[in-house]
Amino acid sequence: MNSSTGGAPALELRRLVKQYDGVQALRGASLSAARGTVHGLIGQNGAGKSTLIKILAGLERADAGEIHVDGMVIDASTRSEIAFIHQERLLSPTFTVAEALALGDEPVVTPRAGRLRALLPLHRRRMRRRAAEALDEHFGIALPPDRLIGELSVAEQQIVQITRALIRSPRILVFDEPTAALVSREVDRLLRTIDQLRARGLTILYVSHYLNEIASLCDRVTVLRDGVDVAHVDARATPVETLVSAMLGEQPQARARRVATSSQDVVLEARDLHAPGRFGPLSFALRRGEVLGVTGLVGSGGKPLVRSLFGLERGVLGELRVRGKTVRLQRPADAVRKGIAFVPEDRRRQGVMTAMPVRDNLSLTVLARFSRFGLLNTRRETAAARTLIDTLGVRTPGPLAPVRHLSGGNQQKVALGKWLGRATDDGAAIYILDEPTVGVDVGAKADIYRLIDALVAQGAAVLIFSSDLHELLDVTDRVLVLARGAIVQDVPSHALSTQDLLAWATLARTGDSGVLKQESAA
Repeated sequence: MNSSTGGAPALELRRLVKQYDGVQALRGASLSAARGTVHGLIGQNGAGKSTLIKILAGLERADAGEIHVDGMVIDASTRSEIAFIHQERLLSPTFTVAEALALGDEPVVTPRAGRLRALLPLHRRRMRRRAAEALDEHFGIALPPDRLIGELSVAEQQIVQITRALIRSPRILVFDEPTAALVSREVDRLLRTIDQLRARGLTILYVSHYLNEIASLCDRVTVLRDGVDVAHVDARATPVETLVSAMLGEQPQARARRVATSSQDVVLEARDLHAPGRFGPLSFALRRGEVLGVTGLVGSGGKPLVRSLFGLERGVLGELRVRGKTVRLQRPADAVRKGIAFVPEDRRRQGVMTAMPVRDNLSLTVLARFSRFGLLNTRRETAAARTLIDTLGVRTPGPLAPVRHLSGGNQQKVALGKWLGRATDDGAAIYILDEPTVGVDVGAKADIYRLIDALVAQGAAVLIFSSDLHELLDVTDRVLVLARGAIVQDVPSHALSTQDLLAWATLARTGDSGVLKQESAA
Protein backbone atom coordinates (compact mmCIF):
# COMPACT_ATOMS: atom_id res chain seq x y z
CA MET A 1 0.00 0.00 0.00
CA ASN A 2 1.30 3.46 -0.86
CA SER A 3 1.02 6.19 1.72
CA SER A 4 1.77 9.83 1.97
CA THR A 5 5.36 10.75 1.22
CA GLY A 6 5.20 14.03 3.10
CA GLY A 7 4.48 17.54 1.92
CA ALA A 8 1.05 18.91 1.11
CA PRO A 9 -1.97 16.57 1.13
CA ALA A 10 -3.14 15.34 -2.27
CA LEU A 11 -6.60 16.76 -1.56
CA GLU A 12 -7.62 19.27 1.06
CA LEU A 13 -11.01 20.89 1.60
CA ARG A 14 -10.88 23.87 3.93
CA ARG A 15 -13.92 25.14 5.81
CA LEU A 16 -16.48 24.76 3.00
CA VAL A 17 -19.74 26.62 3.55
CA LYS A 18 -22.91 26.25 1.47
CA GLN A 19 -26.41 27.56 2.09
CA TYR A 20 -29.63 26.79 0.20
CA ASP A 21 -32.60 29.10 0.80
CA GLY A 22 -31.51 29.82 4.34
CA VAL A 23 -30.65 26.18 5.16
CA GLN A 24 -27.00 25.50 5.98
CA ALA A 25 -25.97 22.38 4.03
CA LEU A 26 -22.28 22.83 4.93
CA ARG A 27 -21.11 24.81 7.96
CA GLY A 28 -17.33 24.88 7.52
CA ALA A 29 -16.60 21.28 6.56
CA SER A 30 -12.95 20.28 6.15
CA LEU A 31 -11.16 17.16 4.91
CA SER A 32 -7.56 16.20 4.15
CA ALA A 33 -6.51 13.12 2.12
CA ALA A 34 -2.87 12.00 1.86
CA ARG A 35 -1.33 10.87 -1.42
CA GLY A 36 -1.73 7.23 -2.37
CA THR A 37 -4.43 6.53 0.24
CA VAL A 38 -8.12 5.71 0.29
CA HIS A 39 -9.91 8.32 2.41
CA GLY A 40 -13.45 7.53 3.54
CA LEU A 41 -16.26 10.06 3.88
CA ILE A 42 -19.33 9.04 5.90
CA GLY A 43 -22.37 10.62 7.50
CA GLN A 44 -26.12 10.16 7.80
CA ASN A 45 -28.49 11.26 5.06
CA GLY A 46 -28.52 15.06 5.15
CA ALA A 47 -25.08 15.34 6.76
CA GLY A 48 -23.74 17.27 3.76
CA LYS A 49 -21.86 14.59 1.79
CA SER A 50 -23.68 15.16 -1.50
CA THR A 51 -23.27 18.94 -1.28
CA LEU A 52 -19.54 18.54 -0.59
CA ILE A 53 -19.11 16.24 -3.61
CA LYS A 54 -21.07 18.63 -5.87
CA ILE A 55 -18.78 21.47 -4.84
CA LEU A 56 -15.71 19.32 -5.42
CA ALA A 57 -17.01 18.42 -8.89
CA GLY A 58 -17.71 22.06 -9.74
CA LEU A 59 -21.47 21.49 -9.96
CA GLU A 60 -22.06 23.90 -7.09
CA ARG A 61 -20.05 26.90 -5.90
CA ALA A 62 -19.21 27.14 -2.20
CA ASP A 63 -20.25 30.29 -0.36
CA ALA A 64 -16.92 30.17 1.47
CA GLY A 65 -13.89 27.91 1.79
CA GLU A 66 -11.17 26.55 -0.49
CA ILE A 67 -10.21 23.36 -2.33
CA HIS A 68 -6.51 22.48 -2.61
CA VAL A 69 -4.89 19.80 -4.80
CA ASP A 70 -1.23 19.16 -4.02
CA GLY A 71 -1.11 22.44 -2.14
CA MET A 72 -2.56 24.56 -4.96
CA VAL A 73 -5.98 26.23 -4.82
CA ILE A 74 -8.30 25.05 -7.60
CA ASP A 75 -11.59 26.42 -8.87
CA ALA A 76 -14.41 25.17 -11.13
CA SER A 77 -12.28 25.65 -14.26
CA THR A 78 -9.24 23.66 -13.06
CA ARG A 79 -10.60 20.33 -11.91
CA SER A 80 -9.01 18.05 -14.53
CA GLU A 81 -6.93 16.40 -11.79
CA ILE A 82 -10.09 14.93 -10.23
CA ALA A 83 -12.30 12.24 -11.77
CA PHE A 84 -15.67 11.07 -10.42
CA ILE A 85 -17.27 7.63 -10.35
CA HIS A 86 -20.92 8.24 -9.52
CA GLN A 87 -23.44 5.83 -8.10
CA GLU A 88 -25.49 6.17 -11.29
CA ARG A 89 -23.55 4.75 -14.22
CA LEU A 90 -23.65 7.72 -16.59
CA LEU A 91 -23.24 5.66 -19.76
CA SER A 92 -25.66 5.46 -22.67
CA PRO A 93 -26.99 1.88 -22.93
CA THR A 94 -27.03 2.16 -26.75
CA PHE A 95 -23.31 2.96 -26.98
CA THR A 96 -20.74 0.24 -27.51
CA VAL A 97 -17.90 -0.22 -25.02
CA ALA A 98 -15.51 1.40 -27.53
CA GLU A 99 -17.84 4.37 -28.12
CA ALA A 100 -18.34 4.95 -24.38
CA LEU A 101 -14.59 4.98 -23.73
CA ALA A 102 -13.83 7.26 -26.69
CA LEU A 103 -16.65 9.76 -26.07
CA GLY A 104 -15.26 13.28 -26.39
CA ASP A 105 -11.98 12.13 -27.97
CA GLU A 106 -13.15 9.99 -30.88
CA PRO A 107 -10.47 9.05 -33.44
CA VAL A 108 -11.38 10.00 -37.01
CA VAL A 109 -10.19 9.01 -40.45
CA THR A 110 -7.17 11.06 -41.61
CA PRO A 111 -8.62 14.45 -42.64
CA ARG A 112 -8.61 15.54 -46.24
CA ALA A 113 -7.99 19.11 -47.34
CA GLY A 114 -10.93 21.42 -46.79
CA ARG A 115 -12.95 19.00 -44.63
CA LEU A 116 -13.98 19.78 -41.06
CA ARG A 117 -13.13 17.27 -38.33
CA ALA A 118 -16.72 17.33 -37.08
CA LEU A 119 -17.87 15.93 -40.42
CA LEU A 120 -15.24 13.17 -40.68
CA PRO A 121 -16.16 9.50 -40.21
CA LEU A 122 -15.00 7.77 -37.02
CA HIS A 123 -11.97 5.53 -37.26
CA ARG A 124 -13.77 2.61 -35.64
CA ARG A 125 -10.93 0.12 -35.88
CA ARG A 126 -8.62 2.51 -34.02
CA MET A 127 -11.40 3.22 -31.47
CA ARG A 128 -11.87 -0.50 -30.79
CA ARG A 129 -8.12 -1.00 -30.42
CA ARG A 130 -7.83 1.88 -27.96
CA ALA A 131 -10.69 0.49 -25.89
CA ALA A 132 -9.14 -2.98 -25.72
CA GLU A 133 -5.76 -1.54 -24.74
CA ALA A 134 -7.25 0.68 -22.01
CA LEU A 135 -9.26 -2.16 -20.44
CA ASP A 136 -6.22 -4.44 -20.50
CA GLU A 137 -3.93 -1.77 -19.06
CA HIS A 138 -6.16 -0.75 -16.18
CA PHE A 139 -8.00 -3.97 -15.36
CA GLY A 140 -6.35 -6.79 -17.28
CA ILE A 141 -9.70 -7.85 -18.75
CA ALA A 142 -11.08 -8.17 -22.27
CA LEU A 143 -14.59 -6.83 -22.86
CA PRO A 144 -15.76 -7.02 -26.49
CA PRO A 145 -15.39 -3.42 -27.77
CA ASP A 146 -18.52 -3.76 -29.94
CA ARG A 147 -20.72 -4.97 -27.10
CA LEU A 148 -23.51 -2.58 -26.06
CA ILE A 149 -23.31 -0.97 -22.61
CA GLY A 150 -26.89 -2.08 -21.97
CA GLU A 151 -25.82 -5.72 -22.39
CA LEU A 152 -23.14 -5.53 -19.69
CA SER A 153 -23.59 -6.49 -16.05
CA VAL A 154 -23.67 -3.70 -13.46
CA ALA A 155 -20.09 -4.55 -12.44
CA GLU A 156 -18.88 -4.50 -16.06
CA GLN A 157 -20.54 -1.12 -16.63
CA GLN A 158 -18.71 0.17 -13.58
CA ILE A 159 -15.39 -1.10 -14.97
CA VAL A 160 -16.07 0.82 -18.19
CA GLN A 161 -16.93 3.94 -16.20
CA ILE A 162 -13.76 3.68 -14.10
CA THR A 163 -11.64 3.01 -17.20
CA ARG A 164 -13.12 6.07 -18.88
CA ALA A 165 -12.06 8.13 -15.87
CA LEU A 166 -8.55 6.63 -15.77
CA ILE A 167 -7.92 7.41 -19.45
CA ARG A 168 -7.74 11.08 -18.38
CA SER A 169 -4.84 10.23 -15.99
CA PRO A 170 -6.36 11.92 -12.93
CA ARG A 171 -4.46 12.28 -9.68
CA ILE A 172 -7.57 11.88 -7.55
CA LEU A 173 -10.54 9.56 -7.97
CA VAL A 174 -13.83 10.17 -6.14
CA PHE A 175 -16.13 7.19 -5.69
CA ASP A 176 -19.64 8.33 -4.69
CA GLU A 177 -21.65 5.40 -3.26
CA PRO A 178 -20.16 3.02 -5.86
CA THR A 179 -21.51 -0.20 -4.36
CA ALA A 180 -25.13 0.89 -3.76
CA ALA A 181 -26.46 -1.17 -6.70
CA LEU A 182 -23.97 -4.05 -6.58
CA VAL A 183 -24.35 -7.57 -5.23
CA SER A 184 -21.78 -8.99 -2.80
CA ARG A 185 -19.60 -10.65 -5.44
CA GLU A 186 -19.45 -7.43 -7.46
CA VAL A 187 -18.68 -5.40 -4.33
CA ASP A 188 -15.68 -7.60 -3.55
CA ARG A 189 -14.39 -7.16 -7.08
CA LEU A 190 -14.74 -3.38 -6.95
CA LEU A 191 -12.98 -3.15 -3.58
CA ARG A 192 -10.07 -5.19 -4.95
CA THR A 193 -9.91 -2.83 -7.93
CA ILE A 194 -9.76 0.22 -5.66
CA ASP A 195 -7.01 -1.44 -3.63
CA GLN A 196 -5.03 -1.91 -6.87
CA LEU A 197 -5.55 1.75 -7.81
CA ARG A 198 -4.21 2.81 -4.42
CA ALA A 199 -1.17 0.59 -4.94
CA ARG A 200 -0.53 2.45 -8.20
CA GLY A 201 -0.35 5.75 -6.27
CA LEU A 202 -3.79 7.23 -6.90
CA THR A 203 -5.51 9.15 -4.13
CA ILE A 204 -9.10 8.02 -3.64
CA LEU A 205 -11.99 9.69 -1.82
CA TYR A 206 -14.50 6.96 -1.03
CA VAL A 207 -18.04 7.99 -0.06
CA SER A 208 -20.16 5.15 1.30
CA HIS A 209 -22.95 4.38 3.73
CA TYR A 210 -21.59 0.89 4.36
CA LEU A 211 -19.28 0.97 7.35
CA ASN A 212 -17.94 -2.55 6.78
CA GLU A 213 -16.50 -1.30 3.47
CA ILE A 214 -14.99 1.76 5.16
CA ALA A 215 -13.34 -0.40 7.83
CA SER A 216 -11.88 -2.91 5.36
CA LEU A 217 -10.78 -0.55 2.58
CA CYS A 218 -9.98 2.95 3.85
CA ASP A 219 -6.86 4.30 5.52
CA ARG A 220 -8.54 7.24 7.21
CA VAL A 221 -12.13 8.44 7.43
CA THR A 222 -13.84 11.80 7.91
CA VAL A 223 -17.27 11.88 9.57
CA LEU A 224 -19.75 14.63 8.63
CA ARG A 225 -22.70 15.55 10.83
CA ASP A 226 -25.06 18.46 10.28
CA GLY A 227 -22.82 20.00 7.63
CA VAL A 228 -19.54 19.97 9.53
CA ASP A 229 -16.70 17.47 10.05
CA VAL A 230 -16.89 16.00 13.55
CA ALA A 231 -14.18 13.31 13.36
CA HIS A 232 -11.02 12.45 11.40
CA VAL A 233 -9.80 9.00 12.44
CA ASP A 234 -7.84 5.92 11.42
CA ALA A 235 -10.43 3.77 9.64
CA ARG A 236 -8.88 0.44 10.62
CA ALA A 237 -8.11 1.24 14.25
CA THR A 238 -11.45 2.89 15.09
CA PRO A 239 -14.28 0.60 16.27
CA VAL A 240 -17.37 0.80 14.09
CA GLU A 241 -19.54 1.69 17.08
CA THR A 242 -17.39 4.81 17.53
CA LEU A 243 -18.11 5.81 13.91
CA VAL A 244 -21.84 5.19 14.47
CA SER A 245 -21.82 7.42 17.56
CA ALA A 246 -19.97 10.16 15.67
CA MET A 247 -22.53 10.04 12.85
CA LEU A 248 -25.47 10.24 15.23
CA GLY A 249 -24.25 12.64 17.92
CA GLU A 250 -26.32 13.27 20.99
CA GLN A 251 -29.83 14.23 19.92
CA PRO A 252 -32.68 14.60 22.42
CA GLN A 253 -35.80 12.53 22.00
CA ALA A 254 -38.58 14.69 20.54
CA ARG A 255 -41.49 12.91 22.21
CA ALA A 256 -42.46 9.83 24.16
CA ARG A 257 -42.31 6.61 22.20
CA ARG A 258 -45.49 5.30 20.69
CA VAL A 259 -47.33 2.46 22.44
CA ALA A 260 -48.23 -0.30 19.97
CA THR A 261 -51.99 -0.75 19.49
CA SER A 262 -52.20 -2.74 16.25
CA SER A 263 -54.50 -5.71 15.75
CA GLN A 264 -53.81 -9.01 14.02
CA ASP A 265 -55.93 -7.97 11.03
CA VAL A 266 -53.50 -7.89 8.08
CA VAL A 267 -54.49 -5.26 5.51
CA LEU A 268 -51.39 -5.33 3.31
CA GLU A 269 -49.13 -8.32 2.74
CA ALA A 270 -46.13 -8.82 0.45
CA ARG A 271 -45.02 -12.33 -0.46
CA ASP A 272 -41.67 -12.64 -2.24
CA LEU A 273 -42.17 -9.17 -3.72
CA HIS A 274 -39.20 -8.20 -5.87
CA ALA A 275 -38.08 -5.85 -8.60
CA PRO A 276 -34.92 -7.07 -10.37
CA GLY A 277 -31.97 -4.84 -9.65
CA ARG A 278 -33.91 -2.80 -7.08
CA PHE A 279 -35.12 -4.93 -4.17
CA GLY A 280 -36.23 -8.34 -3.02
CA PRO A 281 -37.57 -10.86 -2.76
CA LEU A 282 -39.23 -9.40 0.34
CA SER A 283 -42.05 -10.68 2.54
CA PHE A 284 -43.78 -8.62 5.25
CA ALA A 285 -47.23 -7.66 6.57
CA LEU A 286 -48.92 -4.41 7.64
CA ARG A 287 -51.78 -4.64 10.13
CA ARG A 288 -54.79 -2.50 10.93
CA GLY A 289 -53.90 0.15 13.51
CA GLU A 290 -50.16 -0.33 12.96
CA VAL A 291 -47.44 2.15 12.04
CA LEU A 292 -44.73 0.20 10.20
CA GLY A 293 -41.41 1.92 9.63
CA VAL A 294 -39.11 1.18 6.71
CA THR A 295 -35.58 2.52 6.52
CA GLY A 296 -32.44 1.96 4.52
CA LEU A 297 -29.58 3.84 2.96
CA VAL A 298 -29.07 4.83 -0.66
CA GLY A 299 -29.32 1.67 -2.77
CA SER A 300 -31.07 -0.33 -0.03
CA GLY A 301 -34.23 -0.70 -2.12
CA GLY A 302 -36.44 1.13 0.37
CA LYS A 303 -37.51 3.91 -1.98
CA PRO A 304 -38.51 1.65 -4.88
CA LEU A 305 -40.26 -0.66 -2.42
CA VAL A 306 -42.61 2.04 -1.09
CA ARG A 307 -43.17 3.35 -4.63
CA SER A 308 -44.13 -0.15 -5.79
CA LEU A 309 -46.87 -0.26 -3.15
CA PHE A 310 -48.56 2.61 -4.99
CA GLY A 311 -48.07 1.28 -8.52
CA LEU A 312 -45.17 3.61 -9.32
CA GLU A 313 -42.53 0.96 -10.14
CA ARG A 314 -42.47 -1.18 -13.28
CA GLY A 315 -41.47 -4.84 -13.49
CA VAL A 316 -42.44 -5.75 -9.90
CA LEU A 317 -42.89 -9.48 -9.36
CA GLY A 318 -44.23 -11.62 -6.54
CA GLU A 319 -47.56 -11.39 -4.72
CA LEU A 320 -49.18 -8.38 -3.06
CA ARG A 321 -52.38 -8.86 -1.07
CA VAL A 322 -54.71 -6.09 0.11
CA ARG A 323 -57.25 -7.17 2.76
CA GLY A 324 -56.64 -10.80 1.87
CA LYS A 325 -57.08 -10.45 -1.90
CA THR A 326 -54.24 -10.61 -4.42
CA VAL A 327 -53.90 -7.37 -6.38
CA ARG A 328 -51.80 -6.06 -9.26
CA LEU A 329 -50.83 -2.43 -8.86
CA GLN A 330 -49.70 -1.42 -12.33
CA ARG A 331 -50.50 2.29 -11.87
CA PRO A 332 -51.44 4.64 -9.02
CA ALA A 333 -55.12 4.50 -9.96
CA ASP A 334 -55.11 0.77 -9.11
CA ALA A 335 -53.74 1.56 -5.64
CA VAL A 336 -56.25 4.35 -5.02
CA ARG A 337 -59.13 2.01 -5.83
CA LYS A 338 -57.82 -0.39 -3.17
CA GLY A 339 -57.85 2.30 -0.49
CA ILE A 340 -54.11 3.07 -0.62
CA ALA A 341 -52.89 6.66 -0.25
CA PHE A 342 -49.36 7.87 -0.98
CA VAL A 343 -47.66 11.07 0.21
CA PRO A 344 -44.37 11.50 -1.68
CA GLU A 345 -41.17 13.05 -0.33
CA ASP A 346 -41.11 15.80 -2.96
CA ARG A 347 -44.35 17.46 -1.94
CA ARG A 348 -43.94 20.56 -4.13
CA ARG A 349 -43.59 18.61 -7.39
CA GLN A 350 -45.57 15.46 -6.63
CA GLY A 351 -47.68 15.98 -3.50
CA VAL A 352 -49.58 19.20 -4.10
CA MET A 353 -50.53 21.57 -6.93
CA THR A 354 -48.79 24.70 -5.68
CA ALA A 355 -50.62 27.14 -7.98
CA MET A 356 -54.05 25.85 -6.90
CA PRO A 357 -55.93 26.91 -3.74
CA VAL A 358 -55.76 24.87 -0.55
CA ARG A 359 -59.43 23.94 -1.05
CA ASP A 360 -58.87 22.48 -4.51
CA ASN A 361 -55.88 20.44 -3.33
CA LEU A 362 -57.81 18.99 -0.40
CA SER A 363 -60.69 17.90 -2.63
CA LEU A 364 -58.61 16.48 -5.51
CA THR A 365 -59.11 12.84 -4.56
CA VAL A 366 -62.83 13.15 -3.64
CA LEU A 367 -64.26 15.54 -6.25
CA ALA A 368 -67.14 13.16 -6.99
CA ARG A 369 -68.54 13.89 -3.52
CA PHE A 370 -69.08 17.52 -4.46
CA SER A 371 -70.33 16.97 -8.00
CA ARG A 372 -73.77 16.25 -9.41
CA PHE A 373 -74.64 15.96 -13.07
CA GLY A 374 -71.16 17.23 -13.87
CA LEU A 375 -71.54 20.42 -11.79
CA LEU A 376 -69.27 21.15 -8.82
CA ASN A 377 -70.90 22.36 -5.62
CA THR A 378 -68.19 24.78 -4.49
CA ARG A 379 -70.07 25.71 -1.31
CA ARG A 380 -69.95 22.11 -0.04
CA GLU A 381 -66.36 21.79 -1.27
CA THR A 382 -65.30 24.91 0.65
CA ALA A 383 -67.11 23.80 3.81
CA ALA A 384 -65.36 20.41 3.70
CA ALA A 385 -62.02 22.14 3.12
CA ARG A 386 -62.54 24.38 6.17
CA THR A 387 -63.21 21.30 8.31
CA LEU A 388 -60.01 19.63 7.09
CA ILE A 389 -58.00 22.81 7.58
CA ASP A 390 -59.12 22.91 11.23
CA THR A 391 -58.49 19.17 11.71
CA LEU A 392 -55.01 19.35 10.19
CA GLY A 393 -54.08 22.64 11.80
CA VAL A 394 -53.13 24.14 8.43
CA ARG A 395 -52.00 27.75 8.82
CA THR A 396 -53.48 29.55 5.83
CA PRO A 397 -55.28 32.86 5.22
CA GLY A 398 -58.22 30.83 3.97
CA PRO A 399 -59.25 27.86 1.81
CA LEU A 400 -58.77 29.88 -1.39
CA ALA A 401 -55.14 30.81 -0.68
CA PRO A 402 -52.65 29.24 -3.15
CA VAL A 403 -50.66 26.38 -1.64
CA ARG A 404 -47.38 27.96 -2.80
CA HIS A 405 -47.87 30.67 -0.16
CA LEU A 406 -47.84 28.10 2.68
CA SER A 407 -44.81 26.97 4.65
CA GLY A 408 -43.27 23.57 3.93
CA GLY A 409 -44.91 21.99 6.97
CA ASN A 410 -48.35 23.28 6.01
CA GLN A 411 -47.88 22.10 2.43
CA GLN A 412 -47.12 18.65 3.82
CA LYS A 413 -50.32 18.72 5.87
CA VAL A 414 -52.28 19.52 2.69
CA ALA A 415 -50.52 16.70 0.82
CA LEU A 416 -51.66 14.28 3.52
CA GLY A 417 -55.07 15.88 4.02
CA LYS A 418 -56.19 15.33 0.43
CA TRP A 419 -56.23 11.58 1.16
CA LEU A 420 -58.21 11.66 4.40
CA GLY A 421 -61.53 11.28 2.61
CA ARG A 422 -60.39 8.18 0.72
CA ALA A 423 -60.70 5.78 3.66
CA THR A 424 -62.79 2.70 3.11
CA ASP A 425 -66.13 2.37 4.85
CA ASP A 426 -64.68 0.50 7.84
CA GLY A 427 -61.85 3.02 8.25
CA ALA A 428 -59.14 0.53 7.23
CA ALA A 429 -57.33 2.78 4.79
CA ILE A 430 -53.66 2.28 4.02
CA TYR A 431 -51.36 5.30 4.10
CA ILE A 432 -47.84 5.19 2.65
CA LEU A 433 -45.76 8.16 3.73
CA ASP A 434 -42.35 8.80 2.14
CA GLU A 435 -40.21 11.00 4.43
CA PRO A 436 -43.35 12.67 5.87
CA THR A 437 -41.53 15.31 7.92
CA VAL A 438 -38.51 16.14 5.76
CA GLY A 439 -37.86 19.88 5.68
CA VAL A 440 -40.59 20.85 8.15
CA ASP A 441 -40.21 22.64 11.48
CA VAL A 442 -40.61 21.10 14.92
CA GLY A 443 -44.16 22.34 15.37
CA ALA A 444 -45.31 20.93 12.01
CA LYS A 445 -43.62 17.62 12.84
CA ALA A 446 -45.58 17.36 16.06
CA ASP A 447 -48.84 18.09 14.20
CA ILE A 448 -48.08 15.41 11.59
CA TYR A 449 -47.26 12.88 14.31
CA ARG A 450 -50.57 13.61 16.04
CA LEU A 451 -52.38 13.13 12.74
CA ILE A 452 -50.70 9.74 12.24
CA ASP A 453 -51.76 8.73 15.77
CA ALA A 454 -55.34 9.77 14.98
CA LEU A 455 -55.36 7.78 11.74
CA VAL A 456 -54.27 4.52 13.36
CA ALA A 457 -56.68 5.08 16.25
CA GLN A 458 -59.45 5.06 13.62
CA GLY A 459 -58.20 1.73 12.22
CA ALA A 460 -55.96 2.92 9.40
CA ALA A 461 -52.63 1.25 8.66
CA VAL A 462 -49.60 3.48 8.07
CA LEU A 463 -46.28 2.61 6.44
CA ILE A 464 -43.54 5.24 6.81
CA PHE A 465 -40.26 5.32 4.92
CA SER A 466 -37.91 7.62 6.82
CA SER A 467 -34.20 8.31 7.18
CA ASP A 468 -34.85 10.11 10.48
CA LEU A 469 -33.93 7.38 12.96
CA HIS A 470 -35.40 9.13 16.00
CA GLU A 471 -38.66 9.60 14.11
CA LEU A 472 -38.84 5.88 13.34
CA LEU A 473 -38.38 4.91 16.98
CA ASP A 474 -40.87 7.48 18.29
CA VAL A 475 -43.66 7.11 15.73
CA THR A 476 -43.66 3.46 14.60
CA ASP A 477 -44.62 0.16 16.18
CA ARG A 478 -42.16 -1.89 14.16
CA VAL A 479 -39.26 -1.21 11.79
CA LEU A 480 -38.03 -3.04 8.69
CA VAL A 481 -34.35 -2.30 8.04
CA LEU A 482 -33.25 -2.81 4.42
CA ALA A 483 -29.74 -3.19 3.05
CA ARG A 484 -28.81 -4.12 -0.51
CA GLY A 485 -32.42 -4.89 -1.38
CA ALA A 486 -33.04 -7.30 1.49
CA ILE A 487 -34.77 -7.02 4.88
CA VAL A 488 -31.95 -7.45 7.38
CA GLN A 489 -34.09 -6.80 10.47
CA ASP A 490 -37.81 -6.75 11.36
CA VAL A 491 -38.05 -5.68 15.00
CA PRO A 492 -40.38 -3.85 17.41
CA SER A 493 -39.45 -0.19 17.77
CA HIS A 494 -39.50 -0.24 21.58
CA ALA A 495 -36.59 -2.70 21.55
CA LEU A 496 -34.37 -0.49 19.36
CA SER A 497 -31.94 2.40 19.59
CA THR A 498 -30.77 4.69 16.82
CA GLN A 499 -27.39 2.96 17.06
CA ASP A 500 -29.10 -0.37 16.31
CA LEU A 501 -30.83 1.00 13.22
CA LEU A 502 -27.73 2.65 11.78
CA ALA A 503 -25.53 -0.37 12.51
CA TRP A 504 -27.90 -2.71 10.65
CA ALA A 505 -28.52 -0.30 7.76
CA THR A 506 -24.78 0.16 7.19
CA LEU A 507 -24.12 -3.59 7.59
CA ALA A 508 -21.81 -2.80 10.50
CA ARG A 509 -23.96 -5.25 12.47
CA THR A 510 -25.01 -8.57 11.00
CA GLY A 511 -27.16 -11.41 12.28
CA ASP A 512 -28.97 -11.39 15.63
CA SER A 513 -25.98 -11.46 17.93
CA GLY A 514 -26.22 -7.75 18.68
CA VAL A 515 -22.46 -7.46 18.26
CA LEU A 516 -21.02 -4.75 16.07
CA LYS A 517 -18.57 -6.33 13.67
CA GLN A 518 -15.62 -4.61 12.09
CA GLU A 519 -14.26 -6.33 9.01
CA SER A 520 -10.55 -7.04 8.98
CA ALA A 521 -8.34 -5.45 6.33
CA ALA A 522 -8.37 -7.09 2.95
